[in-house]
Amino acid sequence: MTANGTQAHAGRTFESVDALERALRGEKYVTERGLATTLYLTLALRRPLLLEGEAGVGKTEIAKTLATVLDTPLIRLQCYEGLDASAAIYEWDYPRQMLYLRSIEATGGLSGTGAGAELARRGLFGDEFLLKRPLLQAIDAAHERSPVLLIDEVDRADQELEAFLLELLSDFQVTVPELGTIRAEHVPIVILTSNRTREIHDALKRRCLYYWIDFPTFEKEFRILAARVPEAPEALARQICAFTQGLREVDLFKPPGMAETIDWARALLALGTHALADPVVEDTLGVILKYQEDVDRVRGETAAQLVSRAARVAAS
Repeated sequence: MTANGTQAHAGRTFESVDALERALRGEKYVTERGLATTLYLTLALRRPLLLEGEAGVGKTEIAKTLATVLDTPLIRLQCYEGLDASAAIYEWDYPRQMLYLRSIEATGGLSGTGAGAELARRGLFGDEFLLKRPLLQAIDAAHERSPVLLIDEVDRADQELEAFLLELLSDFQVTVPELGTIRAEHVPIVILTSNRTREIHDALKRRCLYYWIDFPTFEKEFRILAARVPEAPEALARQICAFTQGLREVDLFKPPGMAETIDWARALLALGTHALADPVVEDTLGVILKYQEDVDRVRGETAAQLVSRAARVAAS
């Protein structure tokens, strides 16, 4: 039970950081000890978690995997500039309300002044006309256990939404004027992600535990790739990881993330590739680099140097 009277209940609990780390590994999510510890504390203390890092380092995947290991629903709010309350919290189903009004009018229900007319007016704002958006869905009493609420790329939202999030994370309740206050029976497990395109307000940060996720080291990237694409030969997987590690040292507009590494490995396997070579790398740069300026910068001599380096790393 939390301070505001709501229950903290998830579908599965973990007695230790090691147990949580094993569960994540069972879902092919490879994590360092520091992140596993922070996730454990997020569950134990029922504190929101703010994850920051470059795009593509796996922040969103953490929330998805956590929901899987907890056997609980994942509710995602994708933030963007101009996101308002109606898209994030709730809005009324206006077309259905109009149909309801017309049906009542057709039977004369709105013409009188009796109890029937009053009930008809009240029904216009019944729960069946309420469109619950992610933040309201997360505190919906219909959940039998705490869902994972992913507030993705919160740095892209306006500061007005941040102010509301601060209030929501404090009380886990939303007031709908026509219906009253809706409180969470089971406090959601909240994970916020940010690519740090702007600073998050200090007040919101203070509500959260915090963890910075960097691009993986070579060894971690290799372990992740082995878990996600187990059919890739070890030598090829090591070459792929060495190549992408080298790419991140080049002055690129958008360095490849772990998702691109995995996609590239699958693409190379689909082409029957057993070892990196200049031609196949040149032909598949569009799998790992998503801006033409980056492709042009890497193509040719830089790519050839990275292929040679990858071969040396794989052989060592």
